[in-house]
Amino acid sequence: MKGNWLLPESLADMLPAEARRIEDLRRILLDSFRTYGFELVAPPLVEYIESLLSGTGSDLNLRTSKLVDQLSGRTLGIRADMTPQVTRIDAHLLNRLGVTRLCYCGPVLHARPAGLLANRELLQIGAEIYGHAGFEADLEIIHLALDSVRLAGVQTLRLDLCHAGLVRSLIETDPKAVSRADEIMALLRDKDLPGLTQLGTGSDALLPATVGALVRLPQLYGDLTVLERARKELPRLPGVVAALDTLEHLLGALDDVSVGIDLADVGTYGYHSGVTFSVYAQGWHDAIVQGGRYDDVSRAFGRARPATGFSLDLRKLVDGLVPARPAPAIRAPAGQDAALRQAIYALRQTGNIVVQVFPGEVATHDEFMFDRQLVLLDGQWVVQQVL
Repeated sequence: MKGNWLLPESLADMLPAEARRIEDLRRILLDSFRTYGFELVAPPLVEYIESLLSGTGSDLNLRTSKLVDQLSGRTLGIRADMTPQVTRIDAHLLNRLGVTRLCYCGPVLHARPAGLLANRELLQIGAEIYGHAGFEADLEIIHLALDSVRLAGVQTLRLDLCHAGLVRSLIETDPKAVSRADEIMALLRDKDLPGLTQLGTGSDALLPATVGALVRLPQLYGDLTVLERARKELPRLPGVVAALDTLEHLLGALDDVSVGIDLADVGTYGYHSGVTFSVYAQGWHDAIVQGGRYDDVSRAFGRARPATGFSLDLRKLVDGLVPARPAPAIRAPAGQDAALRQAIYALRQTGNIVVQVFPGEVATHDEFMFDRQLVLLDGQWVVQQVL
């Protein structure tokens, strides 16, 4: 018989050091978002599936766990991404005319892990800007994403940029490509050149020009010269030219980070509509932040709004950081003396960690380092250093 302490595959407990580190970082980031003018929202963990998946494409559907609501009999979904929920709040509940900046933090559940090393439960934190279609909103979101990772102590970063509108333009010129859009996006994300080449064969083959352009995209990766190569090697479709112009404009404003171009880092078809980006750092095997523009998602809620944002998994981010050091703490003796209780209270009010041991207790605290103790000297409770 399996032990009752075993957890389902790809789920894990957070032990004290990790939980404290995550909570400390959550507070720091939410406070940082507020300094930019972002307002905090907290959508529910579970929603009707129709609302949860509106405008998001098939990828999110596959990641979403479903259950039956015992009250209504309708199908519910446990959120796998908070962004559609925040979009619903902007479109339906706030219903503002101008720019709205919203941020959030909460758990999400994936029906299957996203990769071999991934957890199914994430603590997602992110920020979204609604109501501004210009590149200024993309730039602010990118700066906030980079600042967030730096606040966690990660300084050497790489930012990869792409533009989903470029791929969409290529797909929409070919009816066969439109019907195979999700397949094309998956092949691009995997940089599967043989798979992309095979799109030109069979009864549902894509046009040769479309296949040729798609095969070029995974090879258009590297420094800023990629944009110049892309202008020469890709069809001069209006959507392609506009996407490359937007990326060039954005690159001119990013001078505080190492920037690369990856024209196959396409996100999800039917979800992202413009600039997309990923943030990488040494110590993590894949992107620690992902974001981009998704102007079409709010259309499903009856109110089309320009939108751009980013999110990251706090658990994943903390997992790659240097382990947290134990926090300095004060050990207080057992007892109910009024003066002792008042001394402990006063110390805690000033932000000190004070652990009052129980009679006969042998305290084991991985989280705390007792470098001081509360002792009675000449009738007064005073703090002494532990030698």
